[in-house]
Amino acid sequence: MSDEETNAYELLEIKLEATEQEIRTAYRQRSLKVHPDRNPNNPDAARKFHELTQAYELLSDPLRRLALDAKLRLKQARNERYKHYDLKRKNMVDELEERERSLKKARVNKQKEEAARWEETEKIKDEGRRLREEKLKEMEKREQEANQAAKEEDEDDTPTLQATDTTVRVKYTISEHPSLTTAASLASLFAPFGAIDVDTVIVSLKPPKKAPHKPAKHGTALIPFKRIGDAFAAVCATRRPERGLAGIEVGWIGGVEPEILGWLRKKGHLGPPGSGISSDPQVQRPEEKAPPPQTQTRTSSSNEFSSFPSSMPDFSKPPAEPSKVGELDYESLTLMRMRQAERARLEREILEQEANES
Repeated sequence: MSDEETNAYELLEIKLEATEQEIRTAYRQRSLKVHPDRNPNNPDAARKFHELTQAYELLSDPLRRLALDAKLRLKQARNERYKHYDLKRKNMVDELEERERSLKKARVNKQKEEAARWEETEKIKDEGRRLREEKLKEMEKREQEANQAAKEEDEDDTPTLQATDTTVRVKYTISEHPSLTTAASLASLFAPFGAIDVDTVIVSLKPPKKAPHKPAKHGTALIPFKRIGDAFAAVCATRRPERGLAGIEVGWIGGVEPEILGWLRKKGHLGPPGSGISSDPQVQRPEEKAPPPQTQTRTSSSNEFSSFPSSMPDFSKPPAEPSKVGELDYESLTLMRMRQAERARLEREILEQEANES
């Protein structure tokens, strides 16, 4: 209860036992004295008149007056009891009250300290994440600059086949392809294009963004082929119903074509980017050689799908002697591609790409 309520009787200068008529009379007499119109030079007149009006309204309400009377009587009774306490008991009460205030203050201070520590910890975490991201970006920038410098320095040299150059990224809607939920089913779908490292196929099923507990709607997978020509054939057949890929998007990891394909295209062995057409006169186009989908059979070569140069070697097994096409040592490149560390990097890349798309 506010101080105005507590001092309502004092403001009207009446007793607790005053009748309603006495309250109205006291209010009229007091309000005439403090009314702002009669005290234009008194800056406190409006405030006093407002307090007086609130006190009158409080005492005019039977329920509010009853609650105020009960509180005032309780306070008077407590004061009367306190007067009879001896000095020792008074000191004890004061000490207990002071102890309660100290404990409450200590509890509040502890909560403030914990909140401050939590905020400081979060700031440190955010700063650490920011520094880590900046460091990673700087490392990536240096790596790109080094690769660019090496590329410019060895512009005329044959590019190196990276471990991910034979891996394609597949995106599809699970409602259209409900069977494509396992590595085995995806490997079976892409088996007509060439040999696949089934054990290293990575599948990621993303649930809806706003309802993570519901079944996944979209699927993403990484399919590692053993030959870059087979991977090229799969990318050229993206979304083509006659290849069994209706509604299935097939592309390169990161959306960037392997460097070796650009080198082959520069040498005149491939058509424009994304065309899947070879400029080699000995290699026919897919539409000239591919049989109808229902009667199509798979041979050991992927040229019937992509018109990829038949001179590209098979990576499924290392050759007895290092074979070179355009001074490219495919034995060392195959060993590099088979490194176990690349599997972890592939998983991290697909998770990062999915997070960026979200």
